[in-house]
Amino acid sequence: MTTVPSDIEIAQQVKMRPIEDVAAELGLERDDLDLYGKYKAKIPLEISQRPARGRLVVVTATNPTPAGEGKSTVSVGLSQALRRMGKKVALCIREPSLGPVFGVKGGAAGGGYAQVVPMDDINLHFTGDFHAIGSAHALLAAMLDNHLQQGNELGIDPRRITWPRTIDMNDRALRNVMVGLGGVGDGIPREEHFVIIPASEVMAILALASSPQDLEERLARIIVGSTAGKAKRPVTAGELRATGAMALLLKDAIRPNLVQTLEGGPAFVHCGPFGNIAHGCNSVLATKSALALADIVVTEAGFGSDLGAEKFFDIKCRMSGLQPEAAVIVATVRSLKMHGGGDKKNLGAEDLGALERGLPNLEKHIENVRHFGVPSVVALNRRVSDTDAELQLVTEFASRLGVRVALTEVWEKGGAGGEALGAELLELLDKKGAEFRPLYQTDLPIKQKIDIIVRQIYGGEGADYSPEADRAIAYIESIGLGNTPVCMAKTQYSLTDDATKLGRPRGFRIHVNEVRPSAGAGFVVAQCGDIMTMPGLPKEPAAERMARLPSGEIVGLF
Repeated sequence: MTTVPSDIEIAQQVKMRPIEDVAAELGLERDDLDLYGKYKAKIPLEISQRPARGRLVVVTATNPTPAGEGKSTVSVGLSQALRRMGKKVALCIREPSLGPVFGVKGGAAGGGYAQVVPMDDINLHFTGDFHAIGSAHALLAAMLDNHLQQGNELGIDPRRITWPRTIDMNDRALRNVMVGLGGVGDGIPREEHFVIIPASEVMAILALASSPQDLEERLARIIVGSTAGKAKRPVTAGELRATGAMALLLKDAIRPNLVQTLEGGPAFVHCGPFGNIAHGCNSVLATKSALALADIVVTEAGFGSDLGAEKFFDIKCRMSGLQPEAAVIVATVRSLKMHGGGDKKNLGAEDLGALERGLPNLEKHIENVRHFGVPSVVALNRRVSDTDAELQLVTEFASRLGVRVALTEVWEKGGAGGEALGAELLELLDKKGAEFRPLYQTDLPIKQKIDIIVRQIYGGEGADYSPEADRAIAYIESIGLGNTPVCMAKTQYSLTDDATKLGRPRGFRIHVNEVRPSAGAGFVVAQCGDIMTMPGLPKEPAAERMARLPSGEIVGLF
């Protein structure tokens, strides 16, 4: 059995290429780059406005286990494999959030021998984009409370403020707080809550903006609350005159970041909306820049097809005009056994019965991608405990559904372990069989759009709404914001809104607890089940195992 060092050990051992050399592979020159040290750079926004030359491939997955199934790892490994096969390829993935880095899930820079580097920088402060987003969000919150303090000219009802505060850390104590305590000079006392930065509307706006002007216009449309009385007129960031300063704080963050894979290929890492809370995709600007520079662009969408891929297609592609031509669905034997009722503490043991019972989960994700007119290939992300019989069972099942399976070993072997997947993908692209189409028309009523998603993507029987959600939908539609896509916020672990319902459940209904407008981002968020916009740390956070040694090396980061 091959022993693979830890992610941080692998990342520290690699000899990185100067970022100028990586950029040259895409036809960029030194003057095109703003360097952040030797191995990171930002590129000009002008590149995103060039005509697209590349073909777009999205990587999605089945419903994962809490440890994840390696979707980012496969995305990185696939780009490494295509580069080894002589293709001009660029990778586009999200920036990691500090919350998961220090919590359970770890970073989002891939793993094993399929990573983006410098891994420690990317998983920590990187180029400061998250800090800029947090600062822009915080500025609007401060200006809102200052407006209340200075006479409240707009007549905002403090009980109807909807703009939260934000921090890039899992901190359950900030879910519900009081602000403005202390006296007359310390603000207006009111209830408040925090969301993690990937759940901030500013993050969603930055990820979807097509230009600095579009960014500023979107920021101006942010709804911060409403007025008192029956009218409940929405109040925006533009009315608070916060937009210009917010855009200034984001003037560098809007530009895509260029780094490299472990094998030296170009990778754009930019923006990081959560896949289960927000729309779960990297920035439009990074994707369009990559398409202007490379022949094949590999990007990922957060979690499974029921979350990230659905929102990638229905929100990101719809808004930006992107035309995806193929999808990769990442699956693991471990996850499918869990969905079949296998022993969660012993998923490494061969269990063909549990695996067979879990295969309908994979079937549903294959169906989901087909709903959008995009052909797919399954990347069976191999683990050392997988047996030949288990791998054959998955391959034969997918084959009966008309989908090819490629055994993928990029975690252990890097790009070499992804060449089988690369070959299947290239064959799929050569067929030119994509006929991309969104799932629904945006001019439908909000509840009808949600119903379509629940029935066609989750496999449920419809949705039930809390009284608060019903009132919110009526209000959103009354102020003219009903004709937008819907961003579903739910658990990633199940096709339902209940993380314990595994496999391919049927006959269920989704419970919509809250609906809120993200007018700047251009969609409506429907929050389902027990999903939270401010996660908490586990009993033993990953942060407890991290340290910087006297030698300067970092340990415990993964």
